[in-house]
Amino acid sequence: MTSPVVVLIGPPGAGKSTVGALLAERLGVGYRDTDADIVATAGRPIAEIFIDQGEPHFRELERAAVRDALDGHPGVLALGGGAILDEGTRKLLTGLPVVFLDVQLADAVKRVGLDAPRPLLAVNPRKQWRELMERRRPLYTEVARAVIATGSGPPSRSSRRSWTLWTYARPRETPRRPPTGRNRHDGAGHPDPGRRHGGHRSV
Repeated sequence: MTSPVVVLIGPPGAGKSTVGALLAERLGVGYRDTDADIVATAGRPIAEIFIDQGEPHFRELERAAVRDALDGHPGVLALGGGAILDEGTRKLLTGLPVVFLDVQLADAVKRVGLDAPRPLLAVNPRKQWRELMERRRPLYTEVARAVIATGSGPPSRSSRRSWTLWTYARPRETPRRPPTGRNRHDGAGHPDPGRRHGGHRSV
């Protein structure tokens, strides 16, 4: 089994795609996104899968995509926002260098606009986003080795944020943790590439 050097989790607009690509480039490894894997396998956008086949079917595809990526991708891996809802996926993430990219609603809105075709945010997106985070935040923190806040800030901080992420998430014999049990650092905000690529992002 070849595990990723870092696994990124977090809600829509957290910047997983942007940070993941920057970090992979800096480390000289590949970048992989399970949402993109699902789109490639299904041959259709995620929004269409939700509408035509339903969320349960999408989650089945997501479970398979995550399992395959965790088993064979040695680089940086970004998971869809709802991947951690699956108990089996959370078990697979145990012991891996998982980083929760945390973001506040205001910053998420700036990045994705909450107007992209994200099925679970189609009606009253701000309210839906808050409710999603209420349910998911405990699960994100359950599996994460480190938490990094990706709030807005100057673009020059993006590279620093990526390196900070690697510094605190990389595998160690004795992972470094602060007294609170979590590592948390601030970072810069950038648009979500998923919005620029036809909304092929899940929630």
